[in-house]
Amino acid sequence: MSNAQHWIARKGQPLQGSLVIPGDKSVSHRAVMFAALADGTSTIDGFLEGEDTRATARIFSQMGARMETPSPSRRVVHGVGIDGLQAPDGELDCGNAGTGMRLIAGVLAGQAFDSVLVGDESLSRRPMRRVTGPLAQMGARIDTQDDGTPPLHVHGGQALKGIDFASPVASAQVKSAVLLAGLYAEGETSVVEPHPTRDYTERMLAAFGVEITYSPGKARLRGGQRLRATDIVVPADFSSAAFFLVAASIIPGSELRLQQVGLNPRRTGLLHALRLMGADITEENPAEQGGEPVADLVVRYAPLKGAQIPEALVPDMIDEFPALFVAAAAAEGQTVVTGAAELRVKESDRLAAMATGLRTLGVQVDETEDGATIHGGAVLGSGTIESHGDHRIAMAFAIAGQLTEGEVRINDVANVATSFPGFDSLAGGAGFGLTAA
Repeated sequence: MSNAQHWIARKGQPLQGSLVIPGDKSVSHRAVMFAALADGTSTIDGFLEGEDTRATARIFSQMGARMETPSPSRRVVHGVGIDGLQAPDGELDCGNAGTGMRLIAGVLAGQAFDSVLVGDESLSRRPMRRVTGPLAQMGARIDTQDDGTPPLHVHGGQALKGIDFASPVASAQVKSAVLLAGLYAEGETSVVEPHPTRDYTERMLAAFGVEITYSPGKARLRGGQRLRATDIVVPADFSSAAFFLVAASIIPGSELRLQQVGLNPRRTGLLHALRLMGADITEENPAEQGGEPVADLVVRYAPLKGAQIPEALVPDMIDEFPALFVAAAAAEGQTVVTGAAELRVKESDRLAAMATGLRTLGVQVDETEDGATIHGGAVLGSGTIESHGDHRIAMAFAIAGQLTEGEVRINDVANVATSFPGFDSLAGGAGFGLTAA
């Protein structure tokens, strides 16, 4: 079932139980990357066994960092030190991982050897100039296709200099690529963003012993620092938990506990948006893992009302919009989203794909350049949805299918394994009606 290419979603049961959501993808990428660059041996627990994160681990193995997998979700990484990576024999395949490609480009910019980063069909269409531009300002030489897409040919042996970079886009990946290149650069590197983005890189570099100063929207470090091995526990992925937060909020009679979910304040925009719409979500058993705040999230069914989503929340929920659109379709009244143009350059054009899919099921959606107005409260009908190979769109319509009178066929769902392996079996166990087509 987990290798299914297509799903059929239909009305299931009220969602019940206590779920363990897989590890955070963003934290897993960084943990394995920084452990490989550290001096000494690090153990990572809760590592996401997804195709994207495994691709990142494989790339650092290709460059000489030895990794062991004593059990699923655990990695023991023997770091080679900041200056210990070796030239790979062949291309470095990032799979579907934009995070992997952009961050690794920052690391490779400072190496003595040449390298080539490639990705799958979807990643090969994604814009990379937002990263190669600032890296070039630091002295890196990275060639892309004429339109700025991968493969990335990174030339080794370039002397990097620290820069003060005012990023035109609010992107944690761009910020992180510049900071990682900054470790290899002469002098200090700083990044200032138009809106604060997730600070995983900053928190985790600090956990690995790097002196870095950061506050929302700003970060600064000096080059030449070494990383010290450390043990990391990866929190449950909020973006994956998001689908269950929305599903339990809109399926009558539901009550779910999601255990020890990462609650990085730059990640939880959806939590605020759902509460604004009337969701009943409480936090219990707060703790800290790998520098990240975590808590159990207990979510109970509550009738949602449409809302104007504050633009300030948008950068903190960019991956959760597909789930939010489904919540909006189930809510009473209109939900208005603005300031979300970034959604058009994710794994797919998420705004267009969600609007088209919801219309297929009978929801009125007025699309704009940077958002949409979703008219909630319609009875959802059956239909066939194209996920465009985008894992988050596939999972969002698996939720929508729980509210339909008929069946929703969701095409092209193999990519769900990149971020949430086992989603279908976890969802089915909680009460979803979801089967392979």
